[in-house]
Amino acid sequence: MSRFLKSHARYAVEVAVAFMPWLISMYVLYWLEYGEIWTVETPHRDKIAVVILAAGMALSFLVQSYFIKRKQQ
Repeated sequence: MSRFLKSHARYAVEVAVAFMPWLISMYVLYWLEYGEIWTVETPHRDKIAVVILAAGMALSFLVQSYFIKRKQQ
């Protein structure tokens, strides 16, 4: 494989890995709703959803930051 294709393939894998925490957090919210683990009457449901999404987004940011910092070295 040429150097160009390797670098683009590596970048695509890094982006996919960086998005995984965010996607997992979204799936957790889907699973909680679909499995009827929590309902509309669940106390503090909106706050918990925001925390789950924020945690997933923060982890994705940290993973992407790690990849960028490693590339600069």
